[in-house]
Amino acid sequence: DVQLQASGGGWVQPGGSLRLSCAASGFTFGDYDIGWFRQAPGKEREGVSSISSRGGNIYYADSVKGRFTISRDNAKNTVSLQMNSLKAEDTAVYYCGRKRYGSTWYRFVRAYAVDYWGRGTQVTVSS
Repeated sequence: DVQLQASGGGWVQPGGSLRLSCAASGFTFGDYDIGWFRQAPGKEREGVSSISSRGGNIYYADSVKGRFTISRDNAKNTVSLQMNSLKAEDTAVYYCGRKRYGSTWYRFVRAYAVDYWGRGTQVTVSS
């Protein structure tokens, strides 16, 4: 079975850092683009950052550029999201997701073409 497990969330003060990790199993990890998405209360799920199967294409939402860094280790079947300079508006449940085969990158980074979602991890940024 395809599984994606997000971890690493927690509470942090504004300006702090967290590192999220997505562990995958049940499929050939190196063949798939993987992304991080988030959903705040009362808002739609949005794309945060995505990385292509071999790491050649990377997307960041404008709101996180310069603060978040995505990376992947295909030998360990993991994708990480390093989040620095966190702001209150980054508070959300964060999910990792796998791009649906045959869908476009454009749709995927906007959370429209995810075929499997991991269980989310809560990130709370407050003082």
